Amino acid sequence: MQATTHHPRGQIIRNSHRWPLYAAGFTTAFGAHAVAAGLGAESTDIGLSLLGLGVLLALYDVAEVFLKPVFGALSDRVGPKPVIIGGLLAFSAASLIGLWAEQPLMLAMARLGQGMAASAFSPASSSTVARLAGRDTGRYFGRYGSWKGLGYAIGPLLGALAIIQGGFALLFATLAALGLAVAICVVFAVPRLEPLPRPRYTVLDVWRQSTDRSFLGPTLVLAAGTGALGAAVGFLPALAAREGLGTAGSVSVVTVLAVASSLIQPRIGGLRDQGVLPDRRGMVIGLLAIAVGTLIAGLISGVVAIFGAAVLIGAGIGIATPLAFAHLADATPAERLGRTMGSAELGRELGDAGGPLLVGGVAVAAGLPWGLGALALAVGAAALAAPSSVRPGAAASGIPEKAGEAKTQGGRNHI
Repeated sequence: MQATTHHPRGQIIRNSHRWPLYAAGFTTAFGAHAVAAGLGAESTDIGLSLLGLGVLLALYDVAEVFLKPVFGALSDRVGPKPVIIGGLLAFSAASLIGLWAEQPLMLAMARLGQGMAASAFSPASSSTVARLAGRDTGRYFGRYGSWKGLGYAIGPLLGALAIIQGGFALLFATLAALGLAVAICVVFAVPRLEPLPRPRYTVLDVWRQSTDRSFLGPTLVLAAGTGALGAAVGFLPALAAREGLGTAGSVSVVTVLAVASSLIQPRIGGLRDQGVLPDRRGMVIGLLAIAVGTLIAGLISGVVAIFGAAVLIGAGIGIATPLAFAHLADATPAERLGRTMGSAELGRELGDAGGPLLVGGVAVAAGLPWGLGALALAVGAAALAAPSSVRPGAAASGIPEKAGEAKTQGGRNHI
């Protein structure tokens, strides 16, 4: 079915309209990893058992698993901008609870509140990126992913610095200020995109949309990449520690991975928009790079091998992620971009949880090399789900690049 563009005529989109969206992506990644790293480092001092630490680490992701599709659908109904602003303000409010983080109950409330808030502004931000991207979905999702990767990279480092200087109170105060500052930028810089008319869908329609390859394929790619990231963040530092690296050296492995991913994403998105890198080929290359990097980490000992594996895994994530998101944006009518992005990010969260569980479960039975091998096999198998390319710009853009330019969309009814 052909979808027709609905947009306010005469409005020109500038890069300044998109930067607050990148900042929102940075905020959710920075908040998640800064607090998680701090919890791991300070768990003994605040009286947390290993079980309590695990629960607190999981609260953020559990909230996102259940709520991202809900808030994504809400952004389709009321428009994404109010959901982004509300989510960021809620993130700031939840972070203020963390000023009393020495009490485990208050820390749990802050962590859960942050996860719930991120569930709102994260899918709404990505759907807004899609609607403002025009025909350059790869380019702008590359930038968006790059800023999220930067949050993953420097979150643990800045989080540790904040805790050293002022404890959890300073870390959560910083996060509260960050959320508020980004919300203010969104209010003034991001154009309001009105909700678009949506057809009624039956349960059968939704089932078909959610199992269509143009949705399910890139979602599985995202889940595989995020699963590898989640496992690498935990197990690569452990491997580095076995090689005699200190704490700083072990943590730097994750930083190398995240920086490699951040640097490559904008370039990959640009190649995609130029028609140089087809979606399917790029996603397959990215996932195979992740699989090879994971095998190197599991099978070859030595510091050089570990850092090489980190570069390969980071580059693979940086290749596959913007292509998968851009494919989803191009294959989805604009009136349900929020629901699509929320559902796709649900897949990412499940992958984030499943990757470390797969490696850990197999490692307990057969050793860490076998666990990493199992992850490499799963990531490689996900490459079979990569969908063929769609025409860039096929999704219903909310606003044209040039004043008065209307776009006719060729997106099919994918979720």
